[in-house]
Amino acid sequence: MTGGMLDPAHAKARRRDRRVYLGAHPLLFALLAATRGRGVRRLGGTMLVHDADAYREALTRLPLDRTAAGTTGGAARAALGGDGDVLFDQEGTGHRADRRSLAGRLGSAGVEELRSLWRPLPVRWSAPPAGGGEVDVVELAREVAGRVAGALLGSDADPPALARAAARAAATSVRSHLPGPPRPGAAAAAARAAAGLRELAGAGDALSSMVAVAAVNTTVAAVPRAVAWCADAGLWEQAADAELRPRLVAELLRVTAASPVLPRVAAAAGSVGGCPVRGGDRLVLVARHAAGAHRRDPDAGDPAGPEVARLVFGAGPHACPGARLASVLLGDVLEELAPYRPVVTRARVDRRAALPGWRSLMVRAGV
Repeated sequence: MTGGMLDPAHAKARRRDRRVYLGAHPLLFALLAATRGRGVRRLGGTMLVHDADAYREALTRLPLDRTAAGTTGGAARAALGGDGDVLFDQEGTGHRADRRSLAGRLGSAGVEELRSLWRPLPVRWSAPPAGGGEVDVVELAREVAGRVAGALLGSDADPPALARAAARAAATSVRSHLPGPPRPGAAAAAARAAAGLRELAGAGDALSSMVAVAAVNTTVAAVPRAVAWCADAGLWEQAADAELRPRLVAELLRVTAASPVLPRVAAAAGSVGGCPVRGGDRLVLVARHAAGAHRRDPDAGDPAGPEVARLVFGAGPHACPGARLASVLLGDVLEELAPYRPVVTRARVDRRAALPGWRSLMVRAGV
């Protein structure tokens, strides 16, 4: 690939990855694809924001209502049963204090401590491909995510069970906050899933619970999609190279965009990309388009700049605090799998997950 253009060698990877979007929310992503020709587009009371500069402006300069239904904050609060502040819905000194708290847990020292929990897992999960068998990368990601969530919550619950409970809580809360007419039973289902998560995980503060839920859902969505892209596009040589691997990880996170859309609500009038915004307008901030995921394939030899790649984690003071965790974890998984050059044998889309992803992704050694 040269000049940031799409590479024919990546066509298979892009076709497969598109299935996770169309399988989960086909109408939404068809609409986003049809409107991405303009950086900002208004549809009634909703603003679709595709342009990178407008995306940053919306997140850093426009006043946002972080507790409104249909927003990340609203869905996060529902996923935790409405218990306490959850960072996504905070402002001011409370938000700054919780960000400082997270810096210790998800900074370099904190991630290294968490790393000791998952490092043995890719080694164990690589045994089947090494012996000619198959492995489900989704199950690997779920076990890794469950261990991380358990550590953040101080819970000794079974890691895969904890990961499944966190995934259910997130999925039901998102469904209860989707735009459109109320869905019968959606709120009750979200409440039951949140209660199930609390019962399994035990007592824990809302901030830790929020981070754990986010870690589970992004890990289970991102890691299998990145592995599939490496397999389909022949990127295992880059994954095996210690110098190139960090750049490849950033590129894969940019292109797979685990949280492809950030739903927000304007708290007051303003403008985004030169278009006026009214208080109460809904904003659909399309992270994958802002980061160029639809027009630039991943390539560690010619990566997008960090100012673009990191847009999939948001921007400004509310950017995702788990970016380092996601990068280190994915790098470790790719390092362990790269010697076997896995190929995908079977893949099933998860049509009910909070984030676009695979329900199962079976791989075997390709060498």
